[in-house]
Amino acid sequence: MKNWTAANIPQRSKGLAVITGSTEGIGYEDALALSSAGWNLIMMGRNTQKGTEAIAKILQLHPKAIISFEQIDLADLASIKKFAERMLAKGEAINLLINNAGVMTPPNRIETKDGFELQFGTNHIGHFALTAQLLPLLRKAPDARVVTVSSIANRDGQINFEDLQSKTLYKPGKHTVRQNLQTLCLL
Repeated sequence: MKNWTAANIPQRSKGLAVITGSTEGIGYEDALALSSAGWNLIMMGRNTQKGTEAIAKILQLHPKAIISFEQIDLADLASIKKFAERMLAKGEAINLLINNAGVMTPPNRIETKDGFELQFGTNHIGHFALTAQLLPLLRKAPDARVVTVSSIANRDGQINFEDLQSKTLYKPGKHTVRQNLQTLCLL
């Protein structure tokens, strides 16, 4: 939709939005805009203090907002599973899942707890696992949407099928980010 703004967000008195990486940046702005439209929110991130501060800022602007914070580490599949189990136990339908959190160009190759290259493991495997585990709750909502935020770097993607985890050749930036974003597009 051309010229779409936050004013176009549908007003909701019911409906749950879950946003990863929402303590700052684009994720925080998403949470702020959705709270102004009356959405119930779960903000997610690794740092509980940042989450508490982000919620306080939103509540100053929208005192009636229904908002909470959940700690999650998308570089750790066990953390994702624990979050999903908590959500499934609550049983509340999820109307909107925004996969926003991301890691970009660490100077050295780092692995997640599960052995994936950090950017690929966090930005793609982590969000894939989260979305898959939340599918039962997304299916409960008649109008559920999943939005995955990505970088423009995927336009120049090249896949090295012989080294998907960048174990042989890790270059922050061009090779790894583009390779991993392009790989996601193929999944």
